[in-house]
Amino acid sequence: MEHLPAIDWAFAASTGRSLVHPGPELDAAEIADAVGELRVAAARATEHVAEVTLLDRPAVADVLVIDRATWVDAVCESASTMLAGITSETPSSPLAAARARVLGAQAGAVFALVATRILGQFDPFVASPRLLLVAPNVVEIERQLHVHPSDFRLWVCLHEQTHRFQFGRAPWLRPHLLGLFGELLAGEELRLGWPRGGRPTDVRDLILDPAQREAFDQVTAVMSLMEGHADVMMDRVGTRVVPSYATIRRVFEARRDQQGWGAWVRRLIGLDLKREQYRDGAEFCRQVISAAGVEVLNRAFDAPGLLPTLAEIHDPQLWLHRI
Repeated sequence: MEHLPAIDWAFAASTGRSLVHPGPELDAAEIADAVGELRVAAARATEHVAEVTLLDRPAVADVLVIDRATWVDAVCESASTMLAGITSETPSSPLAAARARVLGAQAGAVFALVATRILGQFDPFVASPRLLLVAPNVVEIERQLHVHPSDFRLWVCLHEQTHRFQFGRAPWLRPHLLGLFGELLAGEELRLGWPRGGRPTDVRDLILDPAQREAFDQVTAVMSLMEGHADVMMDRVGTRVVPSYATIRRVFEARRDQQGWGAWVRRLIGLDLKREQYRDGAEFCRQVISAAGVEVLNRAFDAPGLLPTLAEIHDPQLWLHRI
């Protein structure tokens, strides 16, 4: 397999750190309160998620409450690990080194944008897996939405802890996802171009190579299952243990659905792919649970061959008939 050009991940991290806004101004007491309560919420969420998902145990991971700049560092480390063996390890010439810095700067700029939006993330790809909770973003969003801070922090942790249980049930998920990413980028650089039909609706429309588009669809199917499953389980717990759950869900969904030119930009660079994954994956999980129960849905985490395809995500009866 041909290697993609090297990316200067150290330069990506420094670029992202220099560009990202630190977030809301908090005094020492507010910072201590947010950090402490997120740690408590993460611990509480583990027991609740175990009860509702019927999954055995969470993957071993450190729970870290961090700021935006630290998230940029973390995602650069994770991306470097994920792309190891796909990208060239070191630039082969001064021109290649310059290109690696340009690619690093581009990656850093994108990560700086994402760092202002992401609330939490389970990262299984680094040597020591970790659950990251981005405290400034949690505080900023709960203030914008005028929701109860303690309830919102637990609600966020319920979703992220569900991802830990997914990987605990399916340790094969990590190499499987890395293999799919490798297929997406196999052979040559990811070929992107403007579609003939006019303005692209999302990043998928920019992928020209059919094989790469198929790999993209496989990744989308897996991520739809994982995000939708986490959303459904978060809600199943939330209705019982988060007093202001209904308000949080309503105002948070309204925020996700905000339109305008900014929404189109988010779709173009892929930020709104998760929105679709939440929606489509959650509907898949709800229909499977309704028809066959949680234990049958959990079979999707038993082996790669039991994962739903993208067609099955949109038609859960196909998956139920197949398994």
